Amino acid sequence: MKTTLLLLSMLGAAGLTACERNTPVVVPVAVPGPTGATGATGTEGATGATGTQGATGTEGAKGTTGQPGEGTTVIVVPPAASAPSN
Repeated sequence: MKTTLLLLSMLGAAGLTACERNTPVVVPVAVPGPTGATGATGTEGATGATGTQGATGTEGAKGTTGQPGEGTTVIVVPPAASAPSN
C-alpha cells in the first residue's frame, strides 16, 4: 500500500509538471531596410508679415557740465582727400 501510494503520487507530480511547460513567446522585431534616395529640395516659403513698431524709450540722464579749458586750444585738421584710384 505504501509503495502504491508513493508510486501514484510520483506519477501525479510528473504529470502535473509535464502540463506546466511554458513555451517562450517570440516577439517579431521590425528591422529597417536600406535608406532611399534623398528627396528634392522644397520651395521657399512666403515672407512673414512686418511686425508693429516698438514703444519709444525713456529719455537718458542729463550729463554734467564740462570744465573750462586751461588756455591751450587744440585744433584737429582732417587729412586732405586723396584722388580716387581707377
